[in-house]
Amino acid sequence: MDTNLEEISSSSLSTKIVLYSFWQSSCSWRVRFALNLKGLHYEYKAVDLTKGEQFSPEFERLNPLHFVPVLTDGDLIVSDSFAILLYLEEKYPQHPLLPVDAKLKALNLQVASIVSSSLQPLHMLGVLKYIEGKVGLEERQLWAEQHMKKGFIALENLLKKFPCRYATGDEICLADVFLAPQISVAIERFNINMSEFPTLTKVYEAYKILPAFQSSSPQRQPDAIV
Repeated sequence: MDTNLEEISSSSLSTKIVLYSFWQSSCSWRVRFALNLKGLHYEYKAVDLTKGEQFSPEFERLNPLHFVPVLTDGDLIVSDSFAILLYLEEKYPQHPLLPVDAKLKALNLQVASIVSSSLQPLHMLGVLKYIEGKVGLEERQLWAEQHMKKGFIALENLLKKFPCRYATGDEICLADVFLAPQISVAIERFNINMSEFPTLTKVYEAYKILPAFQSSSPQRQPDAIV
């Protein structure tokens, strides 16, 4: 896999699926997980956020917001993990991530929205660096913990009535694709005590044994620093 950010060219755009990713990005992890679940082969292009590669002119052509992930599929460019996942769901229906049942579909979209809108953006690297610069490292950690736990309380209450293997059933769905990286980041990066969240803990243990989850994990990516 190509692990360097290169200038966008017609040859790179003609590649079937290319994912611009950073190994520690939970948003990128969602997409890697989904691609693996759907059995889709893709070229990995690393964007090193710590070196500011997201601000390069080449990457700005892909996403003027300078965020990963970005997915190209032929001449199509899609940024934002939620948009990418919905595109993959429609274009590549194998291993569907959204249930046919309208209520379960709505629940999956609600869980995904909580993670992508009300939880993950509040502990983005840029946000945490800003808080640390203003009020210090301790407040940075407290900020992350407060908002992560608030989101987890909502998710726990939403999902505890589903006594099944994964978040909303016995098949991996969109909710799981969003939850898996988020829970891992909470545990590994922010040392969140998950004893308050038995439902989330249960489903995370189920994710950990899945080959699609393991191969999409940060430490297994070609740009990982471990």
